[in-house]
Amino acid sequence: MTTPEMDELHDELRDVARRLLAAGAPDWGRLAEVGWTGLEVPEDLGGAGVGFAEVAVVAEELGRALAAAPYLGSVVLGVGALTLAEPDPERDALLAAVASGTTRVAVALPGDGGDPPAFRLAGGRLEGEAAWVPDVAGADRLLVPAAGEDGAPVLVAVAPGAAGLAVTPVPILDATRDLATVTARGVAVEDGAAWAFAGGPAVLHRRAALAVAADGLGVAGAMLDATVAYAKVRVQFGRPIGSFQAVKHACADMLVQLSASRALVAEAAAALDAGDEGAGVAVAMAKAHAGTMAVEVAGAALQLHGGIGYTWESGVHAHLKRAMADRSLYGSPRAHRARLAARHRTATV
Repeated sequence: MTTPEMDELHDELRDVARRLLAAGAPDWGRLAEVGWTGLEVPEDLGGAGVGFAEVAVVAEELGRALAAAPYLGSVVLGVGALTLAEPDPERDALLAAVASGTTRVAVALPGDGGDPPAFRLAGGRLEGEAAWVPDVAGADRLLVPAAGEDGAPVLVAVAPGAAGLAVTPVPILDATRDLATVTARGVAVEDGAAWAFAGGPAVLHRRAALAVAADGLGVAGAMLDATVAYAKVRVQFGRPIGSFQAVKHACADMLVQLSASRALVAEAAAALDAGDEGAGVAVAMAKAHAGTMAVEVAGAALQLHGGIGYTWESGVHAHLKRAMADRSLYGSPRAHRARLAARHRTATV
């Protein structure tokens, strides 16, 4: 449950983000300047000390603007991983550096919905591979969730150019995403560069899935607004197409689906912030619904724009590509529905 004060905070954050992103996609320095890199970082380390709900607001606006910013990899995953790691002077210093914008991180968490961990730390060496990892290019440090010597989850920090570490770019149709495959073959881990990892990569995977769901909200919201605006000015048979009942119904259906996803994302974000045991269920519901919804809304927008919707200049195609990428990253709707169905056979999701 949100409070009026939190709703007001989110509205202000959304307004600032929308105005900032209207001027163009921000670089890492600009993200730090406006405080987005340190939203969840404790205040004593230079952050704002707020929760994931605020991060989700920014993620939604980045999706609306189709911003190609390293927010998913460096903030949603990077800051999230570091805050889950055991407090340590080196960890604290890295977290403060990310909040200030002097350091960028990426997290080698598989983005294909596979069960983590994908890496193992044994004898001071790191082994494993993760596909569809976001925002590795340009990162100063790579954080790797792994199974430690005793099988317990650890978070390992390595240099992107370390011997035995390979980063292979993965091209996709969505040009706004930067994805790569990270492969570790006997990468040496320095002393003090591995920390106990509370909750393990599974918790981090929930954060990523929900952030991508929020991104889909932004994509769908932009497409609904553009479609309504177009329907008001496109004239056919002597009248705006927005006056046709079929177009009205299509836009109304888009709004209903978007509103349902927004409620699910807000509920899941609140559950994550509260540490609820049912957070996994809430995230799976949000990702399953939002992943499908964003593609359907963008597809409907493409159709309602008519022939112009298929042109490069309209931009509708770019939103559809981003929505399709969001649908697949960190678990497809089908995979999350399977996880929800599993709760009838097991105690947890």
